[in-house]
Amino acid sequence: MSSSTAHRVRRTASSGARAASGDVLRDIPLPPYVTGEDTQFAVRAVVVHAPQRWSGGVVCRNDASPHPCRLHRWGTRVLALRGLRAADIAALIERGDPTAVVPPPDRPA
Repeated sequence: MSSSTAHRVRRTASSGARAASGDVLRDIPLPPYVTGEDTQFAVRAVVVHAPQRWSGGVVCRNDASPHPCRLHRWGTRVLALRGLRAADIAALIERGDPTAVVPPPDRPA
């Protein structure tokens, strides 16, 4: 199975409508509020699903889907909600430690 077909889903026909084949999976929903556990899952997601250059372009290091994959996008969004800047997230990816601890967000006094 090729990577382009492994990440596609076919919707079932509803109300007599034709089934649309090849629809891309939607983004993973964000949690209503970001906990420390969500943050650790997000760190693991962005590190494990980091970009890797390949002959066909940039792909996800974990599953070879086009980068950024769903989990990398989810992790990036969760970390951004936690208060990390793009440079901080890039540093986590560069470090390559999926168990890295993100400091708690600064709270105004």
